[in-house]
Amino acid sequence: MLISSLQNPSVKNLVKLNKARERKEQNLFVIEGARELSLALASDYCMEEVYVCEELFTTSNYPNVLEGISSDKTTYITPQVFEKVAYRTSSDGIIALARPKSHQLSDIRLTDNPFIIILESVEKPGNLGAILRSAEAAAVDAVIVCDLQTDVYNPNVIRSSVGGLFSVQTAVCSSQEAMNWLDKNAIQSFAAELEASEFYQNIDFSGPCAIVLGTEADGLTVTWLNYATQRIKIPMRGKIDSLNVSVSTAVLTFEAMRQRGFF
Repeated sequence: MLISSLQNPSVKNLVKLNKARERKEQNLFVIEGARELSLALASDYCMEEVYVCEELFTTSNYPNVLEGISSDKTTYITPQVFEKVAYRTSSDGIIALARPKSHQLSDIRLTDNPFIIILESVEKPGNLGAILRSAEAAAVDAVIVCDLQTDVYNPNVIRSSVGGLFSVQTAVCSSQEAMNWLDKNAIQSFAAELEASEFYQNIDFSGPCAIVLGTEADGLTVTWLNYATQRIKIPMRGKIDSLNVSVSTAVLTFEAMRQRGFF
């Protein structure tokens, strides 16, 4: 089947799913890009429909990704239709509709020496996506998002994570639930704070631990600051007193990986 009309109901629905309300009501989200789709399939995400623009897909670096998709779920679309529904330009001419996962704390499977990233009230999808990308690169155990202010299936999260959302264990919960979970699993927590007295490079991240970061505007709440095992900071030499939260997360995460001997 080939869809060529911009007025086709499936085309209109793909556009509607850019809105969080529609994703929630339909229990569907959009995956754009062959690399992202391959990661989602490897993580056992359930695909409902896959739309392919053959003219663009012929240049994909992931030509075998459709082998994991049933032919009755594959629909072909023209370049004009793809341009209408695509969120970005470089996505190999492939867009899929998938079912979200539950993202419960109970789903997380820990290694013997876990390292966790915890985010409180993250607001910007691009930041969440960038953090998931760093988490994937460092092979952390999990990312826990507390008191979420955005949708983990926002297209910007998927785009910025380069599909890391699908391969990194990700849980969504309240701050209290996360604290209870840390206690249960005997995991120390280190809270990033501008006014902390201890620099991050002086901290021992070699045992089971979590780093906790807040919003760029307000940082962490008192609840997390009081709960944390220790408060830490990244030294600033210039006139600007803080980094983007995704950059801060990457700095702390890769210091922990260095201490653990992974590079």
